[in-house]
Amino acid sequence: METVLQRLAPDGDPEYRHDYEGDDDMSAHIRCILTNDSLTVPVSNGRAALGTWQGIYLYEHRTSRFNREIVVTVMGD
Repeated sequence: METVLQRLAPDGDPEYRHDYEGDDDMSAHIRCILTNDSLTVPVSNGRAALGTWQGIYLYEHRTSRFNREIVVTVMGD
């Protein structure tokens, strides 16, 4: 995945205009668009209803150190 994202949105590309927070700033925005930043997962019998080969993965697009939070919202009965 990293190889593909580096080809599509390389860090430090001189064409990027938005690099205030570093060489990985604009490329991280582009990668976020490509990979999404939210997920809806159905829950059945108190468990995530995922298929055999499905999983939930977190991917950090920045090489700089930033604190992140994961927010989980449960809706329904």
